[in-house]
Amino acid sequence: MAAVVAATALKGRGARNARVLRGILAGATANKASHNRTRALQSHSSPEGKEEPEPLSPELEYIPRKRGKNPMKAVGLAWYSLYTRTWLGYLFYRQQLRRARNRYPKGHSKTQPRLFNGVKVLPIPVLSDNYSYLIIDTQAQLAVAVDPSDPRAVQASIEKEGVTLVAILCTHKHWDHSGGNRDLSRRHRDCRVYGSPQDGIPYLTHPLCHQDVVSVGRLQIRALATPGHTQGHLVYLLDGEPYKGPSCLFSGDLLFLSGCGRTFEGNAETMLSSLDTVLGLGDDTLLWPGHEYAEENLGFAGVVEPDNLARERKMQWVQRQRLERKGTCPSTLGEERSYNPFLRTHCLALQEALGPGPGPTGDDDCSRAQLLEELRRLKDMHKSK
Repeated sequence: MAAVVAATALKGRGARNARVLRGILAGATANKASHNRTRALQSHSSPEGKEEPEPLSPELEYIPRKRGKNPMKAVGLAWYSLYTRTWLGYLFYRQQLRRARNRYPKGHSKTQPRLFNGVKVLPIPVLSDNYSYLIIDTQAQLAVAVDPSDPRAVQASIEKEGVTLVAILCTHKHWDHSGGNRDLSRRHRDCRVYGSPQDGIPYLTHPLCHQDVVSVGRLQIRALATPGHTQGHLVYLLDGEPYKGPSCLFSGDLLFLSGCGRTFEGNAETMLSSLDTVLGLGDDTLLWPGHEYAEENLGFAGVVEPDNLARERKMQWVQRQRLERKGTCPSTLGEERSYNPFLRTHCLALQEALGPGPGPTGDDDCSRAQLLEELRRLKDMHKSK
């Protein structure tokens, strides 16, 4: 069926392709809504170890988004294939870009840069909930852009800061992270585009492997392979030692405040390994995610760990921020360990509530992967009120 849809969509031209694409999206969303609307998430044991399961919140009914924040969230594999493997995905990205520019002429959130000893990290709100970033060596006036999906917004920040763009770091191929590579690399002729060669990143000039380091002025940025969301997904770790400050993790769609990305091109074991790579970093590492998903993610975390006080405190802060349309990044990895359920698969309370328990061989990693898979399944059906 997916092949028929793709073939039909690719035969047309211009406006007809746009109509076909909208039809694909509308049909997939309607089908999923009708299939899932009556589903309720099942029970889990309380952290106190009750033997009888208790039902989760009735708020966990699947409700499809009318305006999907993630263009792949409300639809299935047919759309994912079109989005990532055909030019229809680029057309859809351009449509999303135009709508976001009209709806949020000054960006979806108000952000504040972080200035360290000669290094500046500037979050740039783009599209409907994405973040791009400029990492700036303020002494050399050199800048690195991370996931510059709206080239106009990124270029405006470059001009305002008065810096020279010398590198683009792309976490993965999805258009809402890589869509600005072409325009910016053409405008800045000496700009290098870094990313994984496994991911089909547009306009890639400098392929990176796990643990490769990109040096720009005093900036030392290490690439870490974190497959799962896509096959070649990378995160980037800015080393804090050269400027005597905290390290900064630019996590793309691997890790969000209280959340993690969907596993489009891997499995739970792959994603668990990638999250464990991040867990090996220091607690004071600043987390700069690829999306503003904090309020929704914390809402879900409150359902699976209702007694988590760290989550409750963070939720109150996030809600105050979002009332004023302020951004919520960065958090720290130390904070994330305390309330992000996708980083807490080792916690006994979550394992007892949702996990299958150790397998017959006592393989803890296997049970953690199964718990991660279940968390991801529940999150995909969750819609915060």
